Amino acid sequence: MTFTTPEIAWAPLAPIIIVLGAASIGVLIEAFVRTPATRRTVQLILGLVSMAAALGTLAVQWASLDGAGTQVMRLMLTVDRQALAWQSVILVFGLLGILLFASRTRSGETAFTPLGAATPGSIEETLARRRGLEVTEVFPLLLFAVGGMMLFTCVTDYIFLFVALEVFSLALYIMVALARRRRLMSHEAALKYFLLGAFSSAIYLFGVALVYGATTQTSFAAVGRAIDVISDRDGLLLAGVVLILVGLLFKIGAVPFHSWTPDAYQGAPTPVTAFMGAATKAAATAALVRILYTSLHPLEWEISWMLWATAIASMALGTVLALVQTNVKRMLAYSSVAHAGFILVAFAGLTAEAVVALPFYLLAYGLATIGAFAVVSQVRERTEDGAVGAEAVRLGQWAGLGKRSPLLAGAMSLFLLSFAGIPLTAGFIGKFEVFSAAVAGGGWPLVLIAVIASAIAAFFYVRLVVLMFLTDVPEGAEDSIEVDDSPLTRFVVVVTAAAVLVLGILPAGALNLFENAAQFLVTANG
Repeated sequence: MTFTTPEIAWAPLAPIIIVLGAASIGVLIEAFVRTPATRRTVQLILGLVSMAAALGTLAVQWASLDGAGTQVMRLMLTVDRQALAWQSVILVFGLLGILLFASRTRSGETAFTPLGAATPGSIEETLARRRGLEVTEVFPLLLFAVGGMMLFTCVTDYIFLFVALEVFSLALYIMVALARRRRLMSHEAALKYFLLGAFSSAIYLFGVALVYGATTQTSFAAVGRAIDVISDRDGLLLAGVVLILVGLLFKIGAVPFHSWTPDAYQGAPTPVTAFMGAATKAAATAALVRILYTSLHPLEWEISWMLWATAIASMALGTVLALVQTNVKRMLAYSSVAHAGFILVAFAGLTAEAVVALPFYLLAYGLATIGAFAVVSQVRERTEDGAVGAEAVRLGQWAGLGKRSPLLAGAMSLFLLSFAGIPLTAGFIGKFEVFSAAVAGGGWPLVLIAVIASAIAAFFYVRLVVLMFLTDVPEGAEDSIEVDDSPLTRFVVVVTAAAVLVLGILPAGALNLFENAAQFLVTANG
């Protein structure tokens, strides 16, 4: 038996190596830098520099890319323009996310517990808070998540895809459990997310095993070629494909694989919710695009029913349940379920237009998501001694926010209008592109349902806008809410609001970039 050493082109992996290498160094920093304040500063600088360096490296790669891209490892890893576009989007979300991770309230509190291993309410937790300890491990965990998501976008093998999936999923499971306040809710959210994530990973692996049994292949292109020669669409193959799609639809948060979403969004520290809500959807969508267009395209007719049914169910259930929520974070969580349906609308017909529309849609949605949760982290309850308390997440607590902080309320309104797809926002352009791609593929009935769902969803978005600007503060509650002023969080709000406006008014530049990226180096046709 002979073993052939694989040939790996390391240079195209430079951005991923930079991020994962910085994450590994961050783990060592946790061991050797003893002072919490110094450790936090070092971790923040390391995270910002590494992701900025990775983004710069991506730009250089894009400018110097020869042809469609490079096969880093034959049939396993491919860095093409499609991968570079998605990786750039994820890095932007990572840079904004790490700023939210580092933000503090006016009283110096972070969003994370001082001691992750302590039992909520225990004396160990109290002593850790008094000593000024901080869970700075969240910075390398964020880098591991970003690196895993970047790897997720360029993998072209089903087994390797599972490895990348676990790299970023395990980091997210841990970060969800590290909220400073409402610790038990945070632990419950992390446990649900972990258990359901483990089930979805097992389902995905079972699907890969069935596909391998039917085709004797695991690479995307080889599976696509094998599908063409399998007669009568073997039941083993179809069952495996359905299970693989279930594993990815779980990460997107589509119905009926969405049950983790509201609890994880509500229980996680708000900076983690912001990053997770934006980046996880982008990474999962990138993988779904590559699989459907390079591997499962011959099964378009057989799997279209699943994509259509999931899209309709996600839009309907997400919209209806968001209407009845009284918690801002849960409302945004169910809104994300509806947006998962809008994402799946683009796959109707598997048109070339969808490959351009989806990165833009996820960029627009992710920026609005990070901005909206950044605003949520600024609106806080005031304790009896006048200090800044927990986040004010009940809808009624947002009444009169427009008078307390017009700019903050205005930014939140902009993000909500972008979610609703109102013109002159990035969300409108994103939905227009997605719906156009679906119509081009013959999915006009799906688009009709999506337009109706968007119109209904506008109600709960506008309801919050009306509450902020046209509703008076309840009598006696004038001093119960405090608008915190964290410079880093305000910076994120300003940047995301400006980006949502620019992409809504001048989208041509971004659309042209994504159009140039709408090609795959390796497909089932070679």
